[in-house]
Amino acid sequence: QVPLVESGGGSVQPGGSLRLSCAASGYTLSNYCMAWFRQAPGKEREGVVQADRTGGTGYADSVRGRFTISRDNAKNALYLQMNTLKPEDTATYYCAAVSCFILYRISRGPPEVGEYTYWGQGTQVTVSS
Repeated sequence: QVPLVESGGGSVQPGGSLRLSCAASGYTLSNYCMAWFRQAPGKEREGVVQADRTGGTGYADSVRGRFTISRDNAKNALYLQMNTLKPEDTATYYCAAVSCFILYRISRGPPEVGEYTYWGQGTQVTVSS
């Protein structure tokens, strides 16, 4: 298993911003397709955004234009920049990874839970007044 650890969650007001981080120990994240998921209490885990190994991305419609996934390979880290946050963004956010071929081209849509095999423990994001 790939150990993944999320950080950067917190409580913000609507319209605010947060940046989540995902770090790995002992593995190189640039060798994996990566994704962010979220899960609110009583709801299914849903895909937010995913990224292949060459810069391709796929976003959920609900976050497109507000959220941005990025990598810092020098730091072996993954980020999720979240802007213009809404109360409906409140959830536990999870970093996830799956082995993928370098030439694999990610779909334009969000990730699916069943496609990812390695998961972090989650970090809480709360958006409220």
